[in-house]
Amino acid sequence: MSTPRQAPFSVLDLASRKDTDHGPAPAIARSLALAQHVERLGFTRFWVAEHHNMDAIVSSATAVLIAHLAAGTERMRVGAGGVMLPNHAPLVIAEQFGTLEALYPGRIDLGLGRAPGSDQRTAWALRKHRGGNADDFPNDLAELQEYLGPRGPGQQVIAMPGMDSNVPLWLLGSSLFSAQLAAQEGLPYAFASHFAPRMMMQAVELYRSQFQPSAVLEKPYVMLGVPLVAADTDAEAEFLATTTYQRILALIRGQSMLMRPPVPSMQGLWQPHEEQAVNSFLGLAMIGSGETIEAKIEELLQQTLADELIFTCDLYEHQDRLRSFEILAGVRSFDRQVFP
Repeated sequence: MSTPRQAPFSVLDLASRKDTDHGPAPAIARSLALAQHVERLGFTRFWVAEHHNMDAIVSSATAVLIAHLAAGTERMRVGAGGVMLPNHAPLVIAEQFGTLEALYPGRIDLGLGRAPGSDQRTAWALRKHRGGNADDFPNDLAELQEYLGPRGPGQQVIAMPGMDSNVPLWLLGSSLFSAQLAAQEGLPYAFASHFAPRMMMQAVELYRSQFQPSAVLEKPYVMLGVPLVAADTDAEAEFLATTTYQRILALIRGQSMLMRPPVPSMQGLWQPHEEQAVNSFLGLAMIGSGETIEAKIEELLQQTLADELIFTCDLYEHQDRLRSFEILAGVRSFDRQVFP
């Protein structure tokens, strides 16, 4: 049997609420417990994503949550996957992540997205006195890079903390725009294939073909988002995955996305066109036993030559989620991080 291609594995978390949670605290506690768990398993990084105006997701104050997670772990990288830059003044983000880097040196990542991560009304509420237009993203990125780097000649506004912190920046995307910008800037690129896999190969190929080496990166570096539901058997994984199916269905319908218990069957819960939409959303999902997951990951790495995979896994019972990552850590493609 040939040796499979290996890659580091990481985790993207939304600090998700269940339908039985009272307030946000239980979701935050589960996120920390998961971060500690995957650090012990040898995962490379643990990211949380900025979302607003969603009753089921409590990672909106992303920098604050990152501080909590970094304090509760020891060596694993922790960061944003990502901060939605149109929502914020670059100076504020530079100060926040400069502070995080000062507190946890060498462990902080800053992934940046150009979507608002919310509806337009919420986007306006977040950034009332600034345009917040996604078209401003390249200029906002340049401004942020200036604040995080050394002070330039004549620079009158500095980020403190932030200046000279050189927090590693990633560009995130689900289309070709960020792929092209990441290539142009010589930055690592993370594609949101965990919810929008359709343009994955096109975006990755564009990024690699147009990549320009930079002071921070000599060659392209691609990370892919992957939905995960691993269990001891394929049948159990399919059962647990119905929590994820119900959640995406709620998103499509504009309903509450609070996690609901798994069900024996989705029949009667969705219409045919909704089933098709959910399956498209989860087109890259790894659902099954360890053996099934291993084969799917090996195929994905062979097809894409991805440098790293970052997994999302929202299951109703916390122990099922912990078990899912234990099973994932046992596949042959896992390039386990050995922390000093």
